[in-house]
Amino acid sequence: MQLVRGLHNLLPLTQGCVATIGNFDGVHRGHQAILARLRERAIELGVPSCVVIFEPQPREYFAPDTAPARLTRLREKLELLAAEGVDRVLCLAFNRRLRELSAAEFVRQVLVEGLRIKHLEVGDDFRFGCDRSGDFAFLVQAGEQQGFTVEAALTVELDGDRVSSTRVRQALQAGELELVERLLGRPYALAGRVLHGQKLARQLGSPTANVQLKRRKAPLTGVFLVRAQCQGKSFQGVANIGQRPTVAGDGSPHLEVHLLQFAGDLYGQRLTVQFHHKLRDEQRFASLEALKTAIDADVAAARAYWLGQPLD
Repeated sequence: MQLVRGLHNLLPLTQGCVATIGNFDGVHRGHQAILARLRERAIELGVPSCVVIFEPQPREYFAPDTAPARLTRLREKLELLAAEGVDRVLCLAFNRRLRELSAAEFVRQVLVEGLRIKHLEVGDDFRFGCDRSGDFAFLVQAGEQQGFTVEAALTVELDGDRVSSTRVRQALQAGELELVERLLGRPYALAGRVLHGQKLARQLGSPTANVQLKRRKAPLTGVFLVRAQCQGKSFQGVANIGQRPTVAGDGSPHLEVHLLQFAGDLYGQRLTVQFHHKLRDEQRFASLEALKTAIDADVAAARAYWLGQPLD
């Protein structure tokens, strides 16, 4: 898959494409249906498929303090889009210049002159351009004038409700990980490098891998049963994600993973952590001894779940 950063880098690309536009946060089953149809159109027209995304996402630009937690960082999103067979991703910087483009200028600069688009798939509620003045009807009319077709993207429902990034976030916050897996078509996962931490868990008898999240907010918090992948190997374990209230955290989300049946050095390695079952909410404990008791119980629960070892 080809990643193009910025519209100016599209200039040498003259063969045209079929495209869709959106955040694609989480690349859930609804997104996957759109991408499958995009692949079909690309094959029919003999051109590449292209997904247009924005960094930062528009809500993060307009209201960074209240924007929802991302399901996927950019790297994770790109990996998921590549797995869906996308040929090209155009990543546009969402800044003042882009924000102030009129709907007509967005069509001209991005779709026509930049992408040389042949076909566009977007939701029928899609809005774009300065003050969100462009809509689906505007795109259809522009397509008739500029020589590209426009089709309303598929809507996927599960249990009678639309699959959406918002619904995935709500299920994560509620700890409904089985529902999350059905919405995504895979277990929810976070990935990052293992960094040196306070090594407090090691002192408490349960060493953990401190995974760098690079996020202002995490979409889920608590203690979870997890699987972790690193260098082609899979490990079972238990993880805490949150702000570590007992040990005076820094206010940023932290992911700490204890791997069962593992001994070794993971520092500097990239760890992908899949969340399978929620054990409990994150808690503030009155003492480190109380924290140690809770961690020991979490590890015992993980051993019982993953390894079939009975609880004491």
